[in-house]
Amino acid sequence: MHGHVPAGHVAPADPLSSVTDAVYRIDRRWRFTYVNAAAQRLLGRRADEMIGRYAFECFPETLGTVIEDEYRAVLLDGRVREFEYFYPPLDRWFEIRAFADAGGLTAFLRDVDDQRRTEQRRLAELRQLSAVLEALPPATVLLAGDGRIEMVNRAWTANGEALERTGDRPARVGEHYLEAMARYVDAEHHADIAAGLRSLADSGAPQSTFTFDYPHQVGPEPAWFRLQAARVDASDRVIVTHTDITERVRDQQALAWQASHDDLTGLPNRARLLELIGEALEPGRGPAALLFLDLDGFKTVNDSLGHHVGDELLRRVGGRLAEQVRPGDAVGRLGADQFLVLARDCDTAEAASLAFRLQSSFSRPFHAEGISVPLSASIGVAVAQPGADRAHQLLSDADTAAFAAKGAGRDRVHVFSPGLREAARWRLEVANRLRDGAVDEFVVHYQPVVRVDTGEVEGVEALLRWQHPERGLLAPDAFLSVAEETGQLIPITRWLLCETTRQAAEWAAQGLPLRMSVNISARHFSAETLVRDVRVALHDSGLAPENLVLELTETSVAEDPTRAEDQLSILQTSGVSVAIDDFGTGWSSLAQLLALPVGTLKIDRSLLTAAARLASNGTGPVLAAIVSLARTLGIRSVAEGVETAEHLQMVREAGCDLAQGYLLAHPMPASEVLHWASRVRAAGGDSCALALQASRR
Repeated sequence: MHGHVPAGHVAPADPLSSVTDAVYRIDRRWRFTYVNAAAQRLLGRRADEMIGRYAFECFPETLGTVIEDEYRAVLLDGRVREFEYFYPPLDRWFEIRAFADAGGLTAFLRDVDDQRRTEQRRLAELRQLSAVLEALPPATVLLAGDGRIEMVNRAWTANGEALERTGDRPARVGEHYLEAMARYVDAEHHADIAAGLRSLADSGAPQSTFTFDYPHQVGPEPAWFRLQAARVDASDRVIVTHTDITERVRDQQALAWQASHDDLTGLPNRARLLELIGEALEPGRGPAALLFLDLDGFKTVNDSLGHHVGDELLRRVGGRLAEQVRPGDAVGRLGADQFLVLARDCDTAEAASLAFRLQSSFSRPFHAEGISVPLSASIGVAVAQPGADRAHQLLSDADTAAFAAKGAGRDRVHVFSPGLREAARWRLEVANRLRDGAVDEFVVHYQPVVRVDTGEVEGVEALLRWQHPERGLLAPDAFLSVAEETGQLIPITRWLLCETTRQAAEWAAQGLPLRMSVNISARHFSAETLVRDVRVALHDSGLAPENLVLELTETSVAEDPTRAEDQLSILQTSGVSVAIDDFGTGWSSLAQLLALPVGTLKIDRSLLTAAARLASNGTGPVLAAIVSLARTLGIRSVAEGVETAEHLQMVREAGCDLAQGYLLAHPMPASEVLHWASRVRAAGGDSCALALQASRR
């Protein structure tokens, strides 16, 4: 083409001058016949330096290379050849297409060095990633930028084979990852995975990793996997690993279950119950009730039958409660011998009905270790008020109601009322003040005890009072039960012994010797400090032991008669007297009473009232029979609660030795005792006659 142009003719324009690819022609003698402008630039030679010259003379480095081989093949069979060639002088890769023509061949050269090197880097990365993937124990895939699976490791392949055996279709290279995952996870988890991968695809996002745990149903039990995705540096690829964490999840679930359930019964524990109560109190839910069940006397069961039997009984109780509640209700164990029942959509009437049904279910004995054991429960019922959202408050209310049920005599059902909450707050205040030294606010009032036959004043009973700074003078019922619960009762009794013996010694020094009666609780027997405390009080006060009487209730003796007998016998030997208080209200046997060194029997006012009623109906002198029995045993009798002239007449006819009550004298501060005794002396020394005279006015 590039020869001489005849005169008068214009050389035709080169049709390949605008082609961006390098183009040249070689004839069958391997000489250049045409080179376009792009080829001249690419090869770094002018056309006149190449046209007509032997190709391998111009470019000797190509001799014996793939170029020679491919060009010869094109010239031989005329078929098109396309191949890549690395040209060392330029240190670049070229893509060459060679076409046969009538005179030889035409070659098109394109610089593909950037693409080739990029691809080489990509392949190198893939080889490196492949090595990394194979080294990873979990099933792992490499995702391309479009989300398709580009590479998998052996673990993924092995998992796929396992899936095939179960009938599932495994995800393979070339498949879109999220489309494949849709077969293995539910819609909610799939959406979370998709969102996480999208966050990685955003190259501007700071997040470069994503972790998500999801379940996959494999057989009857779900397997759990941890998906961890990470963006490959300087790439749009993402590596996704799938670690089997089934055992870890099951261990965590087991620990979570143990943390929220009672080990012994398997029922929800306090923490879980509070969660359930909180859920039941959420806005939009119906009324919720909470039943607090406190087993009565269960400590005695444990102490007598052993804890292994007690544990089995607790399991039986939990099972029976679960059988009795309504569908949707929850039964839990609060701890020790206390259970809770959460009744959803339950008003006060329904809750009370459920409580009585549960109470009735205890009428059947419980069986454990071949033993039939009768049990009962005190049940407190609390219903959430509209708008209530505090689980702890509802639990506290139910607990308060159960406390009231137990205080009412056990085996009772009590429905919470706001007044109970005030009572609970009062108990808390009492407990705190007792702990902080309220003993300084205690005072003692004394009620005279007189001889029925002569009216002579024989002694006084010490009655503890609390001079509360805000509430005024409080009777023992307002605070002694709390003192017993909090362990303050023994220190208070110890103070009372010291105070009363000191006072009695002071009166004796003033010419008024009186026997001092002091009430003692069962707790003092179990603490085994009674003997020492009495001796210390007598020693410090100087009071003669014969002038001290310890009053015990029947029930306090019955709780531990052997321990009581041992300590009381020691005190009796030293001269201290013992009286049984409130006789007729307890359940102790005469055999137990006879075993104790009892000197006095105090007949409770309730028995006195009943005897008076029976006497009015002509049923006989019941009170006289009791007094006669006591006298036969060498025990003096004291009639309590003598409030009317008729009462005094009845106790005289029955032969009672001593009496006390409002007719004769009200309890009074120590400062008034001497004045009262002086009035009796002034009237002749017969307090009974003085009292009858005053009652007729």
